[in-house]
Amino acid sequence: MNRKRYNIPILLFAFTALLSCDDGITLIGDSVTKLSNDCIKRSLPVAPNIVGNNIEFAYAMALPSDLGKLQSAQVVASIPGGEGTRFDPNSYYTNNAGLDVPVPVASESVTNGATTSVTFTADTCASTLRYYYYIPEEARDREVSFTFSVKASNGQTAEYKMGPYKISKMDMTLNKVLSHGNACYISFHNDGEAVTVYTAADLAANSSLASQTDLVYTYNDNTDLTHGFFAANAPAELHPGVTFPSGFVSNTKIIKVYGLRDRQLSDLNSSLHVDDLDFQEISFNTYYSNALKLVTEGGLWIETADGQYRAFVFINATAANTATISVKRYKM
Repeated sequence: MNRKRYNIPILLFAFTALLSCDDGITLIGDSVTKLSNDCIKRSLPVAPNIVGNNIEFAYAMALPSDLGKLQSAQVVASIPGGEGTRFDPNSYYTNNAGLDVPVPVASESVTNGATTSVTFTADTCASTLRYYYYIPEEARDREVSFTFSVKASNGQTAEYKMGPYKISKMDMTLNKVLSHGNACYISFHNDGEAVTVYTAADLAANSSLASQTDLVYTYNDNTDLTHGFFAANAPAELHPGVTFPSGFVSNTKIIKVYGLRDRQLSDLNSSLHVDDLDFQEISFNTYYSNALKLVTEGGLWIETADGQYRAFVFINATAANTATISVKRYKM
Protein backbone atom coordinates (compact mmCIF):
# COMPACT_ATOMS: atom_id res chain seq x y z
CA MET A 1 0.00 0.00 0.00
CA ASN A 2 1.30 3.45 -0.93
CA ARG A 3 2.33 5.35 2.24
CA LYS A 4 3.18 8.72 0.66
CA ARG A 5 2.06 11.68 2.80
CA TYR A 6 -0.84 13.50 1.16
CA ASN A 7 -1.13 17.28 1.42
CA ILE A 8 -4.92 17.52 1.62
CA PRO A 9 -5.01 21.36 1.75
CA ILE A 10 -3.53 21.54 -1.75
CA LEU A 11 -6.23 19.21 -3.04
CA LEU A 12 -8.91 21.27 -1.34
CA PHE A 13 -7.45 24.44 -2.82
CA ALA A 14 -7.41 22.98 -6.32
CA PHE A 15 -11.05 21.93 -6.16
CA THR A 16 -12.14 25.26 -4.63
CA ALA A 17 -10.14 27.46 -6.96
CA LEU A 18 -11.16 25.69 -10.16
CA LEU A 19 -14.10 27.93 -10.95
CA SER A 20 -13.01 31.20 -9.33
CA CYS A 21 -9.20 31.65 -9.19
CA ASP A 22 -9.73 34.70 -6.94
CA ASP A 23 -6.58 36.41 -5.71
CA GLY A 24 -7.76 36.06 -2.12
CA ILE A 25 -7.96 32.25 -2.15
CA THR A 26 -5.12 30.64 -0.19
CA LEU A 27 -4.32 27.25 1.20
CA ILE A 28 -5.56 26.28 4.63
CA GLY A 29 -2.24 26.83 6.35
CA ASP A 30 0.68 28.11 4.25
CA SER A 31 -0.06 30.46 1.36
CA VAL A 32 0.52 29.28 -2.18
CA THR A 33 3.39 31.32 -3.58
CA LYS A 34 4.32 29.17 -6.59
CA LEU A 35 3.04 26.34 -8.75
CA SER A 36 2.11 23.42 -6.48
CA ASN A 37 0.90 19.87 -7.12
CA ASP A 38 -0.29 16.83 -5.24
CA CYS A 39 -1.66 13.39 -6.07
CA ILE A 40 -3.71 10.62 -4.49
CA LYS A 41 -4.52 7.09 -5.63
CA ARG A 42 -8.30 6.87 -6.00
CA SER A 43 -8.37 3.11 -6.57
CA LEU A 44 -9.08 0.93 -3.54
CA PRO A 45 -5.83 1.34 -1.60
CA VAL A 46 -5.27 -2.28 -0.50
CA ALA A 47 -6.92 -4.04 -3.45
CA PRO A 48 -4.65 -6.04 -5.77
CA ASN A 49 -3.74 -4.23 -9.00
CA ILE A 50 -4.78 -6.70 -11.70
CA VAL A 51 -3.89 -6.84 -15.41
CA GLY A 52 -6.76 -5.60 -17.55
CA ASN A 53 -8.01 -3.18 -14.89
CA ASN A 54 -7.28 0.47 -14.15
CA ILE A 55 -5.27 2.20 -11.46
CA GLU A 56 -6.91 5.59 -10.95
CA PHE A 57 -5.27 8.75 -9.60
CA ALA A 58 -6.42 12.31 -8.88
CA TYR A 59 -3.71 14.85 -9.78
CA ALA A 60 -4.18 18.35 -8.30
CA MET A 61 -2.35 21.45 -9.60
CA ALA A 62 -2.59 25.09 -8.51
CA LEU A 63 -0.83 28.46 -8.53
CA PRO A 64 -1.93 32.00 -7.53
CA SER A 65 -3.85 33.68 -10.35
CA ASP A 66 -1.47 36.65 -10.43
CA LEU A 67 1.38 34.30 -11.36
CA GLY A 68 -0.27 32.75 -14.40
CA LYS A 69 -2.44 29.87 -15.55
CA LEU A 70 -2.08 26.12 -15.93
CA GLN A 71 -0.70 25.23 -19.35
CA SER A 72 -0.13 21.46 -19.55
CA ALA A 73 0.22 18.29 -17.50
CA GLN A 74 1.67 14.88 -18.09
CA VAL A 75 2.45 11.59 -16.41
CA VAL A 76 5.21 9.13 -17.28
CA ALA A 77 4.71 5.49 -16.25
CA SER A 78 7.69 3.21 -15.70
CA ILE A 79 5.85 0.59 -17.80
CA PRO A 80 3.72 1.90 -20.70
CA GLY A 81 0.02 1.46 -20.02
CA GLY A 82 -2.36 -0.45 -22.23
CA GLU A 83 -5.01 0.97 -24.56
CA GLY A 84 -7.32 3.18 -22.55
CA THR A 85 -4.59 4.82 -20.47
CA ARG A 86 -5.64 8.47 -20.32
CA PHE A 87 -6.29 11.72 -18.50
CA ASP A 88 -9.95 12.64 -18.06
CA PRO A 89 -10.15 16.17 -19.56
CA ASN A 90 -12.65 17.26 -16.90
CA SER A 91 -12.34 18.54 -13.39
CA TYR A 92 -15.20 17.67 -11.04
CA TYR A 93 -17.12 19.32 -8.24
CA THR A 94 -19.76 17.80 -6.00
CA ASN A 95 -23.26 19.28 -6.29
CA ASN A 96 -25.91 19.52 -3.57
CA ALA A 97 -27.11 16.02 -4.41
CA GLY A 98 -23.66 14.60 -3.74
CA LEU A 99 -22.99 13.84 -7.42
CA ASP A 100 -19.76 14.54 -9.30
CA VAL A 101 -20.32 17.19 -11.96
CA PRO A 102 -17.74 17.41 -14.79
CA VAL A 103 -16.26 20.73 -15.90
CA PRO A 104 -14.25 20.58 -19.18
CA VAL A 105 -10.81 22.11 -18.64
CA ALA A 106 -8.48 20.36 -21.09
CA SER A 107 -8.14 18.76 -24.49
CA GLU A 108 -8.37 15.01 -24.92
CA SER A 109 -5.17 13.48 -23.66
CA VAL A 110 -2.51 11.93 -25.90
CA THR A 111 -0.60 8.80 -24.90
CA ASN A 112 2.73 8.17 -26.60
CA GLY A 113 4.55 5.17 -25.19
CA ALA A 114 4.86 5.63 -21.44
CA THR A 115 3.84 9.31 -21.50
CA THR A 116 0.29 10.65 -21.29
CA SER A 117 -0.13 14.41 -21.72
CA VAL A 118 -2.90 16.99 -21.79
CA THR A 119 -3.14 20.70 -22.68
CA PHE A 120 -5.38 22.98 -20.65
CA THR A 121 -8.06 24.73 -22.69
CA ALA A 122 -9.77 26.52 -19.81
CA ASP A 123 -8.40 29.77 -18.40
CA THR A 124 -7.74 28.33 -14.95
CA CYS A 125 -5.07 28.52 -12.26
CA ALA A 126 -6.16 25.34 -10.45
CA SER A 127 -7.47 21.97 -11.46
CA THR A 128 -7.66 18.32 -10.45
CA LEU A 129 -7.53 15.76 -13.24
CA ARG A 130 -8.20 12.04 -13.02
CA TYR A 131 -5.64 9.73 -14.62
CA TYR A 132 -6.43 6.13 -15.54
CA TYR A 133 -3.59 3.67 -16.06
CA TYR A 134 -4.78 0.54 -17.86
CA ILE A 135 -2.59 -2.27 -16.51
CA PRO A 136 -0.97 -4.14 -19.43
CA GLU A 137 0.16 -7.75 -19.62
CA GLU A 138 3.78 -6.51 -19.61
CA ALA A 139 3.32 -5.30 -16.03
CA ARG A 140 2.15 -8.63 -14.60
CA ASP A 141 4.02 -9.58 -11.41
CA ARG A 142 6.16 -6.41 -11.66
CA GLU A 143 6.16 -2.97 -10.04
CA VAL A 144 5.10 0.24 -11.77
CA SER A 145 5.78 3.86 -10.75
CA PHE A 146 4.47 7.20 -12.02
CA THR A 147 5.93 10.69 -12.36
CA PHE A 148 3.30 13.43 -12.65
CA SER A 149 4.28 16.93 -13.75
CA VAL A 150 2.62 20.25 -14.57
CA LYS A 151 3.71 23.40 -16.40
CA ALA A 152 2.29 26.90 -15.94
CA SER A 153 2.16 29.80 -18.39
CA ASN A 154 4.91 31.61 -16.42
CA GLY A 155 7.32 28.75 -17.11
CA GLN A 156 7.19 27.23 -13.62
CA THR A 157 7.00 23.43 -13.34
CA ALA A 158 6.23 21.02 -10.54
CA GLU A 159 6.59 17.24 -10.23
CA TYR A 160 5.07 14.52 -8.06
CA LYS A 161 6.07 10.84 -7.87
CA MET A 162 3.73 7.97 -7.02
CA GLY A 163 4.52 4.32 -6.38
CA PRO A 164 5.92 1.84 -6.82
CA TYR A 165 2.80 -0.32 -7.00
CA LYS A 166 3.00 -4.11 -7.27
CA ILE A 167 0.97 -5.59 -10.12
CA SER A 168 -0.62 -8.90 -9.23
CA LYS A 169 0.23 -12.18 -10.94
CA MET A 170 -3.43 -13.25 -10.88
CA ASP A 171 -6.21 -12.87 -13.46
CA MET A 172 -9.79 -11.81 -12.72
CA THR A 173 -13.03 -12.41 -14.63
CA LEU A 174 -16.39 -11.04 -13.48
CA ASN A 175 -20.01 -12.17 -13.79
CA LYS A 176 -19.98 -15.39 -15.79
CA VAL A 177 -23.47 -16.89 -15.97
CA LEU A 178 -23.79 -20.66 -15.59
CA SER A 179 -26.86 -22.64 -16.60
CA HIS A 180 -27.72 -26.22 -15.72
CA GLY A 181 -27.16 -28.63 -18.60
CA ASN A 182 -25.89 -25.97 -20.99
CA ALA A 183 -23.35 -23.27 -20.03
CA CYS A 184 -22.05 -25.44 -17.22
CA TYR A 185 -18.58 -26.67 -18.23
CA ILE A 186 -15.93 -24.63 -16.41
CA SER A 187 -12.25 -24.31 -17.31
CA PHE A 188 -9.45 -22.44 -15.52
CA HIS A 189 -6.84 -23.32 -18.15
CA ASN A 190 -7.34 -20.68 -20.85
CA ASP A 191 -4.98 -17.76 -21.38
CA GLY A 192 -6.33 -14.25 -20.89
CA GLU A 193 -9.33 -15.18 -18.72
CA ALA A 194 -9.56 -16.39 -15.15
CA VAL A 195 -12.44 -18.68 -16.08
CA THR A 196 -14.00 -19.89 -19.33
CA VAL A 197 -17.50 -21.38 -19.51
CA TYR A 198 -18.31 -23.84 -22.30
CA THR A 199 -21.82 -24.69 -23.44
CA ALA A 200 -23.12 -28.08 -24.50
CA ALA A 201 -22.96 -26.81 -28.09
CA ASP A 202 -19.29 -25.89 -27.64
CA LEU A 203 -18.45 -29.41 -26.54
CA ALA A 204 -20.51 -30.94 -29.33
CA ALA A 205 -18.58 -28.88 -31.88
CA ASN A 206 -15.16 -29.52 -30.30
CA SER A 207 -14.83 -32.70 -28.27
CA SER A 208 -11.31 -31.76 -27.10
CA LEU A 209 -12.79 -29.08 -24.83
CA ALA A 210 -13.93 -31.79 -22.41
CA SER A 211 -10.30 -32.47 -21.50
CA GLN A 212 -9.89 -28.77 -20.61
CA THR A 213 -12.93 -28.82 -18.32
CA ASP A 214 -12.12 -28.60 -14.60
CA LEU A 215 -15.62 -28.46 -13.08
CA VAL A 216 -19.23 -29.05 -14.06
CA TYR A 217 -22.00 -26.90 -12.57
CA THR A 218 -25.39 -28.55 -11.92
CA TYR A 219 -28.69 -27.61 -10.32
CA ASN A 220 -31.08 -29.96 -8.57
CA ASP A 221 -34.26 -28.83 -6.79
CA ASN A 222 -33.56 -31.40 -4.08
CA THR A 223 -32.83 -29.20 -1.03
CA ASP A 224 -29.86 -31.42 -0.14
CA LEU A 225 -28.20 -30.69 -3.48
CA THR A 226 -29.38 -27.42 -5.15
CA HIS A 227 -26.42 -25.60 -6.74
CA GLY A 228 -23.42 -27.89 -7.06
CA PHE A 229 -19.93 -27.99 -8.58
CA PHE A 230 -18.37 -31.34 -9.43
CA ALA A 231 -15.00 -32.73 -10.44
CA ALA A 232 -14.87 -35.81 -12.68
CA ASN A 233 -14.36 -38.15 -9.71
CA ALA A 234 -17.37 -36.87 -7.72
CA PRO A 235 -19.78 -39.61 -6.51
CA ALA A 236 -22.48 -40.22 -9.12
CA GLU A 237 -25.27 -40.23 -6.51
CA LEU A 238 -24.61 -36.53 -5.85
CA HIS A 239 -25.47 -35.49 -9.41
CA PRO A 240 -28.41 -37.70 -10.40
CA GLY A 241 -29.50 -37.41 -14.01
CA VAL A 242 -26.36 -35.52 -15.03
CA THR A 243 -24.08 -37.13 -17.59
CA PHE A 244 -20.58 -35.74 -17.62
CA PRO A 245 -19.02 -35.21 -21.06
CA SER A 246 -16.84 -37.90 -22.56
CA GLY A 247 -13.20 -37.03 -21.93
CA PHE A 248 -13.89 -35.14 -18.69
CA VAL A 249 -11.19 -36.63 -16.44
CA SER A 250 -9.94 -33.74 -14.29
CA ASN A 251 -9.85 -34.57 -10.57
CA THR A 252 -10.05 -30.95 -9.45
CA LYS A 253 -9.59 -30.18 -5.75
CA ILE A 254 -12.40 -28.17 -4.11
CA ILE A 255 -12.69 -26.38 -0.75
CA LYS A 256 -16.04 -24.76 0.04
CA VAL A 257 -16.07 -21.47 1.99
CA TYR A 258 -18.62 -18.87 3.07
CA GLY A 259 -18.14 -15.29 4.21
CA LEU A 260 -15.09 -14.43 2.08
CA ARG A 261 -16.66 -11.43 0.33
CA ASP A 262 -13.88 -10.29 -1.96
CA ARG A 263 -14.57 -6.60 -2.75
CA GLN A 264 -13.35 -6.83 -6.35
CA LEU A 265 -15.43 -9.91 -7.16
CA SER A 266 -18.57 -9.00 -5.25
CA ASP A 267 -18.73 -5.19 -5.34
CA LEU A 268 -20.00 -5.43 -1.76
CA ASN A 269 -18.99 -2.97 0.93
CA SER A 270 -16.20 -5.17 2.19
CA SER A 271 -12.53 -4.61 2.97
CA LEU A 272 -11.58 -8.19 2.07
CA HIS A 273 -9.49 -9.01 -1.00
CA VAL A 274 -8.04 -12.31 -2.18
CA ASP A 275 -4.44 -11.56 -3.21
CA ASP A 276 -1.44 -13.45 -4.57
CA LEU A 277 -0.23 -14.44 -1.11
CA ASP A 278 -3.59 -16.09 -0.32
CA PHE A 279 -3.19 -18.36 -3.34
CA GLN A 280 0.35 -19.23 -2.34
CA GLU A 281 -0.58 -20.09 1.25
CA ILE A 282 -3.95 -21.88 0.92
CA SER A 283 -3.56 -25.56 1.85
CA PHE A 284 -5.23 -28.31 -0.17
CA ASN A 285 -4.22 -31.08 2.23
CA THR A 286 -7.95 -31.58 2.86
CA TYR A 287 -10.22 -31.14 -0.13
CA TYR A 288 -13.31 -32.57 -1.86
CA SER A 289 -14.42 -33.55 -5.34
CA ASN A 290 -17.67 -31.62 -5.04
CA ALA A 291 -19.38 -28.68 -3.37
CA LEU A 292 -23.15 -28.78 -2.76
CA LYS A 293 -25.84 -26.33 -1.68
CA LEU A 294 -23.92 -23.27 -2.84
CA VAL A 295 -25.70 -19.99 -2.11
CA THR A 296 -25.21 -16.34 -2.98
CA GLU A 297 -22.01 -14.94 -1.42
CA GLY A 298 -20.59 -18.42 -1.02
CA GLY A 299 -17.31 -19.43 -2.58
CA LEU A 300 -14.87 -22.14 -3.61
CA TRP A 301 -11.12 -22.51 -3.47
CA ILE A 302 -9.98 -24.54 -6.46
CA GLU A 303 -6.77 -26.30 -7.48
CA THR A 304 -6.71 -27.89 -10.93
CA ALA A 305 -5.75 -31.55 -11.18
CA ASP A 306 -2.41 -30.75 -12.84
CA GLY A 307 -1.56 -28.24 -10.10
CA GLN A 308 -0.99 -25.46 -12.64
CA TYR A 309 -3.75 -23.12 -11.41
CA ARG A 310 -5.50 -22.13 -8.22
CA ALA A 311 -8.70 -20.10 -8.25
CA PHE A 312 -11.20 -18.46 -5.94
CA VAL A 313 -14.79 -18.67 -7.22
CA PHE A 314 -17.32 -16.23 -5.73
CA ILE A 315 -21.07 -16.84 -6.11
CA ASN A 316 -22.60 -13.48 -7.08
CA ALA A 317 -26.17 -14.69 -7.56
CA THR A 318 -28.28 -17.86 -7.76
CA ALA A 319 -31.67 -18.75 -9.18
CA ALA A 320 -33.36 -21.95 -10.27
CA ASN A 321 -31.04 -23.62 -12.83
CA THR A 322 -28.55 -20.74 -12.95
CA ALA A 323 -25.69 -19.18 -11.01
CA THR A 324 -23.47 -16.15 -11.65
CA ILE A 325 -19.82 -16.42 -10.64
CA SER A 326 -16.75 -14.17 -10.55
CA VAL A 327 -13.26 -15.64 -10.38
CA LYS A 328 -9.69 -14.82 -9.45
CA ARG A 329 -7.08 -17.22 -10.81
CA TYR A 330 -3.42 -17.65 -9.95
CA LYS A 331 -0.87 -19.56 -12.02
CA MET A 332 1.40 -21.63 -9.80
